[in-house]
Amino acid sequence: MLSYEDALGRLLAACEPVPPVDLPLADAAGLTLADDLTARLTQPPFPSSAMDGYAIRWADMPGPWRVVGESAAGRGFAGTVGAGEAARIFTGAPLPEGADTVIVQEEVGREGERLTLTGEGPPRLGAHIRVAGKDFSAGERLIAAGTRLGPQHLGLAAASGHGSLAIRRPRVAILATGDELVAPGEAPQADQIVSSNGVMLAALFRSAGADVRDLGIFPDNLDAIGKGLKAASDADLLVTIGGASVGDHDLVRAALQDAGATLDFWKVAIKPGKPLIAGSLGRARVLGLPGNPVSAFVCAALFALPMLARMAGSTNADPTITARLLAPLPANGNRRDHLRARLTAEGVRAFDTQDSSMLGVLAEANALIIRPVGAHAAASGADVPVLALDRIFATP
Repeated sequence: MLSYEDALGRLLAACEPVPPVDLPLADAAGLTLADDLTARLTQPPFPSSAMDGYAIRWADMPGPWRVVGESAAGRGFAGTVGAGEAARIFTGAPLPEGADTVIVQEEVGREGERLTLTGEGPPRLGAHIRVAGKDFSAGERLIAAGTRLGPQHLGLAAASGHGSLAIRRPRVAILATGDELVAPGEAPQADQIVSSNGVMLAALFRSAGADVRDLGIFPDNLDAIGKGLKAASDADLLVTIGGASVGDHDLVRAALQDAGATLDFWKVAIKPGKPLIAGSLGRARVLGLPGNPVSAFVCAALFALPMLARMAGSTNADPTITARLLAPLPANGNRRDHLRARLTAEGVRAFDTQDSSMLGVLAEANALIIRPVGAHAAASGADVPVLALDRIFATP
């Protein structure tokens, strides 16, 4: 049985960044940039005013001036500001030729074309002017490859002249197994339950920027599962749910072997979720998760998300933080544990119930307290490592 660290290392070593594809800016939010983004334009493209006021020559202070024209955004002044002259100017408008300073409108008085100083005036030469390229210049690197793209990145890409971006978006296929399962919204029979893992994990993987396809629920039958595996042939990551253990009806490992998969390992020393299948099927990496909902979620967060980040070429930081314990914890055994917990500004507290089938507790949790193998009992006030769930759900 592998340790968590060894299992994760082997999984990541087998993953490579997927090929990039071009997507319109509107479709790139939350996805990972494949290449450095370089500005195609300069912003602002010309010296512009940062205030509403008048463009003047600093040498002509303290006035008076004669107003000779107007410069507005999208409609600049075509003339030149000469000695003793001023041009009305608005925020964002191009600075007229000859002018080198802007005086704000609240500090002048105007009668007809005559402009006089009524306040202190501009504090220095070049006041209230945004120089060309103040934000960025053509050819400048703006966003590094591996960045998860948030709204602010898309705005910067648009302003710098890009209409589409090269991104890496891993494709995930989800295959659930179990005679006892029915799809969400269906009424289960007396010996059945509703399948919650598929929709939960699909949402988790989409939050990581993956292109997810849920193949549905397959009965505990080798031929049926084999057909499902064939339907996932174009995936970068195939995630199976259930059937990963060694019971008579746990057929996923056998179905994978029948389909020609190469299996690496199938047990990891963690809680919840000891049975975990890892391998490859064709071009796809395979991750077989246990069927218990909490076990499936925790294993997906611990293993599938880092794999997807590697496939996307992501440079995102580790979501693990340190928090102060608000209630004591007992010593841990020989499997790394992940306790569902509530994280607040004051610290973190594990829930009393840690059953791996209880989605209600998982839904209340916003963190997992990590208890390493052989960890000693921890008193209130001790610092413990915590996986902050909101950091893995959030799209930058």
